[in-house]
Amino acid sequence: MGQPSRIRATVQGNGAVVRVLMTHAMESGQRRDASGTAIPAWHIAELTATLNGQPVMTAQWGPGVSANPFLQFRLTNAKPGDTVGIAWKDNRGDTRSDQAVVG
Repeated sequence: MGQPSRIRATVQGNGAVVRVLMTHAMESGQRRDASGTAIPAWHIAELTATLNGQPVMTAQWGPGVSANPFLQFRLTNAKPGDTVGIAWKDNRGDTRSDQAVVG
């Protein structure tokens, strides 16, 4: 499991803008170390966003996503006090889930 994701959800208009900064190395599998050995791929493969426990977005990512990925999306009808959750699973089976309150 990686470090906690930094989630900020702020009310804008009739919804909220959610910004997430995840901590993950995100290796593509294309690089080699100093001895010439290929560094195995290691990346977030599945991501789910929830609003008050209900899924609102899913994504399948691959090795092309940069290290420590940043994600931003808009939720319509989110209100102050609602809970936004982010959960991911990487291609090695590690998982992480974090929550924030819309403010």
